[in-house]
Amino acid sequence: MSANKKKESQAEKNFENIGEALTSSEQFLEKNQRSILTGLLVVVLLIGAYLAYHYLYKVPRNEKAESALFKGERYFQQGEDSLALFGNGNDYPGFEGIISQYSGTRPADLAHAYAGITYNRMGNHEKALEHLRKFKGGDLLITPAITGAIGDVYVNMGDHGKAIDQFLKAAKAAEDQMLTPLYYKKAGNVYLMDGKYDEAIELFTRIREEYPHTPEGQEADKFIKQAELLKESK
Repeated sequence: MSANKKKESQAEKNFENIGEALTSSEQFLEKNQRSILTGLLVVVLLIGAYLAYHYLYKVPRNEKAESALFKGERYFQQGEDSLALFGNGNDYPGFEGIISQYSGTRPADLAHAYAGITYNRMGNHEKALEHLRKFKGGDLLITPAITGAIGDVYVNMGDHGKAIDQFLKAAKAAEDQMLTPLYYKKAGNVYLMDGKYDEAIELFTRIREEYPHTPEGQEADKFIKQAELLKESK
């Protein structure tokens, strides 16, 4: 058989295979047309339901929560702690109200943080810990700040060991020229309070050497000298 005839024969076979495949596909579509259409309809409905949930429920709900939190932040900054926590009985539900009404939103998560700090200022340390521990966070600046805020609560509760752990954890998590030396300083001050002068000297020396241009770094020598004098007078 010549080369041309072989090519023609192979081409005919290829066309036959393509024809058979198309016929099989047509038969499959005819046989399963209802199932395919039903499947497509389900997909369309699911997409429609998601879009409706997102734009008609989730987005407006989140916007309402943000608006409420904005009002709460003003009360918080003004030191009106009771109003910040429990609302004004009118157009602001309080941090507690935001948490319950808008659960699952970012503003509700932030409301836990604000509520925890506010309760700590009011002296309700157990309630403060409850809210601060519920904060999920994720932000590189806010999350270490809340870790540090938990340390502040433990200081007020007299649990200095846990307070130091939180401050050191916050310092490490922050990795920031502004926040890290601040939390190291907090830990150093607790060491001083507890008479752990060697630990205090070590920490303030670290602040001085690693963060020399920060306010904490520039005043570190003062705390090192204080720790040395207290150590000598023991």
